[in-house]
Amino acid sequence: MIYRIFFAISWKAFIFNLATDIFTLKLLRPILKYFLILLLLLFAAGYLFVQHLKPEYSGTRTLAGITDSVRVDFDAYGIPHIFAGSEPDAMRALGYVHAQDRLWQMELIRRVGRGGLSEVFGSRTLETDRFFLTLGIDDSSREIVAGLDKSLPARQLAEAYLEGVNDFIEQGPTPPEYYLVGLDKSPFTLVDVYNTIGYMAFSFAMAHKTDPFLTGVAEKLGPDYLRDLLAEPESPTTRIPVYDVRDTSESLAFSAGADIRRILEPLPLPMLEGSNSWVIGGAKTRSGKVLFANDPHIGFAQPSVWYEAHISLADYEKYGYHMAGIPFPLLGHNRQVAYGLTMFENDDIDFYQETTDLSDSTRYQRGEEWVRFEKVEKEIRVKGGKPVHFSFLRSDLGPVVNEVIPALSNRPPVSMNWTYTKGPNRVLEALYGISHASDPESFEEAVKLIHAPGLNVMYGDAQGNIGWWAAARLYQLPDSVNTSTLIDGREAVPGFSREAGFDANPKSINPPWGYVYSANNQPDSTSIGLIPGYYLPENRAMRIESLLESRDDWDAAGVRDMIQDVQSPVVATVIADLSRLLDIRSLDDDQTECVDALNRWSADFSVESQEALLYHRWVYHLLRRTFSDELGEEGFNSLLGTHLVKKLVAKMASLEHSVWWDDISTPDTVETKSEIVSKAFKEAMASVREDFGTDSDNWRWGPVHQLEFGHALGSVPSLGWFLNVGPFEVPGTREVINNLAFNYDSSGRYPVTSGPSTRRVIDFSDIGNSMSILPTGQSGNPFSPHYDDQAELYTRGEFRPMLLDPEAIAGDAKNTLILLPK
Repeated sequence: MIYRIFFAISWKAFIFNLATDIFTLKLLRPILKYFLILLLLLFAAGYLFVQHLKPEYSGTRTLAGITDSVRVDFDAYGIPHIFAGSEPDAMRALGYVHAQDRLWQMELIRRVGRGGLSEVFGSRTLETDRFFLTLGIDDSSREIVAGLDKSLPARQLAEAYLEGVNDFIEQGPTPPEYYLVGLDKSPFTLVDVYNTIGYMAFSFAMAHKTDPFLTGVAEKLGPDYLRDLLAEPESPTTRIPVYDVRDTSESLAFSAGADIRRILEPLPLPMLEGSNSWVIGGAKTRSGKVLFANDPHIGFAQPSVWYEAHISLADYEKYGYHMAGIPFPLLGHNRQVAYGLTMFENDDIDFYQETTDLSDSTRYQRGEEWVRFEKVEKEIRVKGGKPVHFSFLRSDLGPVVNEVIPALSNRPPVSMNWTYTKGPNRVLEALYGISHASDPESFEEAVKLIHAPGLNVMYGDAQGNIGWWAAARLYQLPDSVNTSTLIDGREAVPGFSREAGFDANPKSINPPWGYVYSANNQPDSTSIGLIPGYYLPENRAMRIESLLESRDDWDAAGVRDMIQDVQSPVVATVIADLSRLLDIRSLDDDQTECVDALNRWSADFSVESQEALLYHRWVYHLLRRTFSDELGEEGFNSLLGTHLVKKLVAKMASLEHSVWWDDISTPDTVETKSEIVSKAFKEAMASVREDFGTDSDNWRWGPVHQLEFGHALGSVPSLGWFLNVGPFEVPGTREVINNLAFNYDSSGRYPVTSGPSTRRVIDFSDIGNSMSILPTGQSGNPFSPHYDDQAELYTRGEFRPMLLDPEAIAGDAKNTLILLPK
């Protein structure tokens, strides 16, 4: 009976549930149906939106200003080959295609000089904007453009380029970054071009990081400490040879450097660091023709710094590398001429300590005269906030920087004198002239126009000529003046500094040894002696000279191998100098074996190297033990942020006696170099064992030396996976030819911060098959197929062709864009 009752209840419950399910299903089915339709519509809308955001590499568009149709063939890597009937039309087309791939990059870089980053990123870049507005880049740009001759070909072609950029802004799709930050597009002007050049000039300089630091060393620690930092080694250094056949307070001490690092840290753009270039004459090549190599070293970011473009006209051709927003290529070649750049590293920024009138602080002293400061008012627009107003003083030497460098706030006024913002600025004309030169004479005439930034300009041509010019406006100051520290502003009367003239600039044209090169090392003396500067150590220069001297049958394949060389003879010398000072009796068997391995090592920084890992740990701990006791943590980090530290490693390894060796935190003991070296080695061994274990088979350079290309918005966790490229394990290190550099810190990791922004090898015996590579890709648009299509090739050390021949371009072209007059 109970069973029947249970069965009846269960059956009714089943019928009820079934009916309910059917009824519910009838209600849910249309809901599910409409939900799926909505999802499909959203997906379709998203797909169409993404397609709309992609660069247009094919089809037909109208372009304002052109007088005839222009054909743009995009090769397999998205590089435009522009065929036009006139140069103005070609420049308009260049501006259009450059903007469609790099508009966001162009937007950011034009904002640096005018103090406009806070309008995009909010208050976190406010200090950076204040700093750059105080430098006066934007004021200088406006003054230059106001006085620029409208008939100059450089101006006319630059304006044509800007017309193309602005036509894309008007009719092209908006890059996704504008939506992400809520920014409206706006037209580009000549002032933006000069602001971009101004930022480039500033990023080449090192004095703003180094002069205040060295002044602090002198003031706080004394001349002996400064002498050991700056003294040149006793043995001859590797300087760039010159040849021309035609003409035989404590707060300042260390905080200022930390201030500068903090101010520049938010920059969403890479800083320019150094470079290699060498040009081999026909007497040393297998073909008898010139070989040209160049790999400018710039901070890594995504997108890459350079935008490649090839312009072909009936009477002009150039395959060029363009910076965002600059119309003329800084690197380039055609069938007759090749040119490239490295950083000169001359000192073109000086800081002057002003003396103010005790009865009137608005006046400063020049000789026996009193001069009134100019007060400058500025406004910064801030995203999500009210505009910020600030003011600063300006002397006849330049802006007073105390208010933007907090460490200087309690000192008398300090004026910053920067060559770039002083005197005539004809850099745009120079870039035009360089890109249109056809022989060494016309090339030199264009190079003469560069006043700043200081550049080593490299040259080679189809006629067999090779050359190198150090381009900069050089000044001579009295011999008693040390430009590495603050200069007494009272002495800066008329005649205090004298322009030297271009004839005094270092250069080498068709030297008898058959090659020219630059690795940011110091040039040899000229008629005005050695040029002051913050030159990089001779490591790369020594290796380049050694390799170039070793053979007279160079070919393009050999140069491509050389440009990726990761061996350092200087490192081998450093290891020998340090290891002989180790107290071997205090080392255990594993430590002794590691010392032997380091001494047998060829100083080749492959990703598999065990010794590379231990070497850099040793160097860091040696630097920390040597300098941090006197400098403190902040001062030590300031030192690590200068070029100076790159020269100090080899210098201190060879310097037997120095005031720096004593650890001042142990007042009862005077430490020797041997003690410091031994302690640093043991600390390095302990840190490697802690991180990687005691088995040295597990020690590898690659895992700690990785390269990731970071987008300006890539630090946002939800966007980084989409916008950043990498990371990749890479070979190389600081100051080898394949200069994949990093900053030392206590982490024991060495993420790559800068390196070859391109690798170019141009062979005048086969110009159409010259080779190059970009670090990531041609496009800055994350929806483009060319956003990162070169990244793996780059990290593997591979190349791809720079096409010049119309037949090769036609065979390789994946897309063609036709631009028609409006």
